[in-house]
Amino acid sequence: MAFPTHLDPSLSRAVPIRSGKRDTLAPPHRRVSAARLPAVSAGAVADRHRIRIEHRAGRWLALGALFAMVALVGCGDDTALVRKIQNQRQAKQQMVTQQDHLAEIFVLLRQYIDLEPEKAERQIAYHLNRWSESKPEPDAKVPELLDTVKGVMPPDQLTRRSGSLTFLPGDADHLRDCYLFNTLYNWVDTDQHDESLLTDWFKAQEKELGGETVAQLKTATRLFDWTVRNIALEADFDQTPAPPGPSFPLGMEFRGPGYRQTDYQTLIRGTGDGLQRAGVFTQLCRQAGIPAAVLASIDDSTGDLTPFCVGVLLGDQIYLFEPRLGIFVPGPGQEGIATLAQARRDPLVLRRLSIAGFDQFTYPIAKENAQQCAALFNVLPEAISPRMQQLQSGLTGNRRMNVYVDVDQLAADFDAVTGISSVRIWDVPYLAEVYRATCEAYAERDPQFAFWYKARWAMLDGDFDMADKLARGRWQHLTGQFSDDEQESIEGARTLYMQQRAPEFEIDDLRIDVDLQQSYGLRRDLGTGSEQWDQQLTQIQFLMRMGKRTATYWLSLLQADDGRLETAENWFSKRALDEEQQSYWEPSARYNLARVAEALGETDRAIELYKRVGEPQEHGNRVRARLLAKQAGQAEES
Repeated sequence: MAFPTHLDPSLSRAVPIRSGKRDTLAPPHRRVSAARLPAVSAGAVADRHRIRIEHRAGRWLALGALFAMVALVGCGDDTALVRKIQNQRQAKQQMVTQQDHLAEIFVLLRQYIDLEPEKAERQIAYHLNRWSESKPEPDAKVPELLDTVKGVMPPDQLTRRSGSLTFLPGDADHLRDCYLFNTLYNWVDTDQHDESLLTDWFKAQEKELGGETVAQLKTATRLFDWTVRNIALEADFDQTPAPPGPSFPLGMEFRGPGYRQTDYQTLIRGTGDGLQRAGVFTQLCRQAGIPAAVLASIDDSTGDLTPFCVGVLLGDQIYLFEPRLGIFVPGPGQEGIATLAQARRDPLVLRRLSIAGFDQFTYPIAKENAQQCAALFNVLPEAISPRMQQLQSGLTGNRRMNVYVDVDQLAADFDAVTGISSVRIWDVPYLAEVYRATCEAYAERDPQFAFWYKARWAMLDGDFDMADKLARGRWQHLTGQFSDDEQESIEGARTLYMQQRAPEFEIDDLRIDVDLQQSYGLRRDLGTGSEQWDQQLTQIQFLMRMGKRTATYWLSLLQADDGRLETAENWFSKRALDEEQQSYWEPSARYNLARVAEALGETDRAIELYKRVGEPQEHGNRVRARLLAKQAGQAEES
């Protein structure tokens, strides 16, 4: 296998990193060309074969019917009847052809992590446009709410992406995101992922709210809880060492909050700040068909917005979830989930998000700040385009996913709720595109910045075998393919993660064992001096350890996602948190260990872990500890 030469910017060769547009992880020279498909699973091949058989069968059936009808009517005036049969046959053929193009699109989406991005984009756009040829032309009306982001994106680009009736290559990223978030939502939304702190409250609410509303609220809670457990919290402003960065437009700062990575990158990398968590949660809610928006307080004097919660609209109430704290906002009396109406009426609702005795944990939003809020919708231009509205109507059965948002209707629904005084499209996902483009352009001019920009995620994006397997393992994890499927010859996330866990002695020996170097595909190029070769091997060892520790942590999460609590506890405590395996993931591993302990009934241990000082999510962890202690005390009394 081919490893990157090094990560040291002082060396003569650069780190090969996966290339491609926007958020893609695949290098053009290594990924499978979409034009060479079907290099796909046996199930996908069988699906195509079935479509072709149905197509042929439909054609012969229609011809047989035509001959039979001609024989019955003889030589009389049968023109109208023959035309009717021909029209029926043509309609059937057209329907089969359309289904075939949709099938091709979903084959490409399922295999997206293994494809060369630009060719996959072109193939997806081709099939989409062929599918839409026989469809009525969609309404080209541009949503009025789009005006709220005109200052962030050039008008011509905004118009083209939101108003084009023809599918564009860039639509592939949007469909990839919809597919990934939809697949994730489908396996997360089960009773196994219920929020234990709300079990009794949900039962009590069924009579008042009705079964359907409670079911949707349970779904939202499961999706939020998964987001908090699986997206490790970062600070709003990343303070880790970095070289000087470029100057940014639109008032952005280098490594500022929300926009330093996209929702897709946040999900794939498994780490992000509070706003990025909000992005992931709202994307999941969209796939569940649950209206959600980022809520922001509005400064009376300046009009500045301060995002603080994600609001989920069910019925005529907006329920509050705090992604930075990693906890739903407790209702009055610390019972259930608070609504915006309760937060506006009862000062204790938001005040109890503060921790007494800790000035640094004073919640910055009070009752007064929540009186007039803005609802911010996490949608890019593709999601509100007429072509996606057209595609939405054609997705049925197991292909159903939400690719279109009627943002004007969504705005009207939120605007009707008391306390919402402004509705807008959220500018953060647009700023994320500007931020990425600025960084990439600067990286082309500054080698030191380029090295820093790419090095952190080289273990996931790099052009070598371990990075490829780690990326595929993460994709399989997010799409719910935990175990191997021998019939389809598919490796599951568990296997792919385990393959990253090379023994420490083997990683240590890599610098001195020539046979081991050759087994990993490492070759010393002619002209490479001993010192430079040793530096390259050191950097490779560093990448291997980073990949191993990331795979260990993700494998621990997978065990919890799979309901294997005892196994998860063992992995978190004895592997992810092993003193010899210290890593970036430790705080999140401790939080998840506390969640597992809580689920296993080890309340005191969980509370102790939640109260650990210095954790990135300590504020929210202490709120959860307080709720857990209250629940345990009530259980003891009863």
